[in-house]
Amino acid sequence: MEAQVGDRIIVEGSKVGQARRDGEIVEVIDAPGPRHYRVRWSDGHERVFFPSSDARVVAEKPQPKKAAAPAEKAAAPAKKAAPAKKAAAAKGTGQRA
Repeated sequence: MEAQVGDRIIVEGSKVGQARRDGEIVEVIDAPGPRHYRVRWSDGHERVFFPSSDARVVAEKPQPKKAAAPAEKAAAPAKKAAPAKKAAAAKGTGQRA
């Protein structure tokens, strides 16, 4: 199991009636032996955790890129509409554009 700081870890109950546990990985401990993690569980406790087969990692999703500001999108069509206004004004005065 490979995980990074910020990933979520979910541990299914291994006995009938035992609830699922979930928490956030706050530290990856690379020491000799099996990899283990410091986990802040949803109940607020922090513990060092050695994952077993009933644990799974939910990777933190990267943040989506920000879209262009609405003002920038609105400015582009205004530039294209300017020649049309000029032509309409010329028709009203009897001049050709």
